[in-house]
Amino acid sequence: MFDLPDVWNSLPVPLRDPVALAIPFFVLFLAIEWIAARHLTEPRIDDAGRTHPPEGGYEQRDARASVSMGLVSVATSAAWKALGLVAYAAIYAYLAPWHLPVDAWYTWVILIVGVDFLFYWYHRIAHRVRVVWATHQAHHSSEYYNFATALRQKWNNSGEIVMWIPLPLIGIPPWMVFVGFSVNLVFQFFVHTEHVDRLPRPIEYVFNTPSHHRVHHGCDPEYLDRNYGGILILWDRMFGTFQEETHRPTYGLTKPVGTYNILTLQGHEYAAIGRDVAAADTWRHKFGYVFGPPGWKPTSAG
Repeated sequence: MFDLPDVWNSLPVPLRDPVALAIPFFVLFLAIEWIAARHLTEPRIDDAGRTHPPEGGYEQRDARASVSMGLVSVATSAAWKALGLVAYAAIYAYLAPWHLPVDAWYTWVILIVGVDFLFYWYHRIAHRVRVVWATHQAHHSSEYYNFATALRQKWNNSGEIVMWIPLPLIGIPPWMVFVGFSVNLVFQFFVHTEHVDRLPRPIEYVFNTPSHHRVHHGCDPEYLDRNYGGILILWDRMFGTFQEETHRPTYGLTKPVGTYNILTLQGHEYAAIGRDVAAADTWRHKFGYVFGPPGWKPTSAG
């Protein structure tokens, strides 16, 4: 009889993460797209200094920064997962009212859908709470949109670790939680491209696609804070955050960072929060700068 835990445990430890299994495919698709991009025109720089790259274009320094941030995130996410595993194991052992069978199809459905549902809400929070945005904004900092951008990952996964707590609480084994998130992450790699236009309408209606995720990476006013879904775009349709792609987005942050230094890309928003908090003259304003939405400012009334 097929026993998934036994098969999983028979794999070398580094290969028990679907992201590790997918790395060769990431490299292959990135290389193909990068080679194709060499034949595209040069990017256009507007009067404000913002880059408008050709569709599917690459810039060597930008891509190098993205890949470097992804490599560091492999180590940092492993550390956060190790901490999460301890907490999840305790929750699963002592608080979960039941333990779902790992060889049942419905457990995997609950896992994948549950991870995606919680990812939607974490992702939405990350765009609306500044201190969480500080961890996530690095992923949006590139003014290019390609497979390298998909690797431009944050180094602080603490928010996601907290967000996944309901999964071991309803009886999903801790190791499965991390498998589910890795599957979600692998899926999202493939939506970071401008080389795929629109997919058949039923797919576009149900799933996150390159078209939907391009909107999410746009800093145009009509595209801001839209299309948070990971695998399913249905969450955005259900909760009022869906936006159709009507024109090619302008990629990047509303205020470009203007650097390829990966430490600055990861940490500049934390530094900005620190400066704003230090300059604030009331506790209400200090909390506003930390927990308000990005761009929050005190009103004239205080």
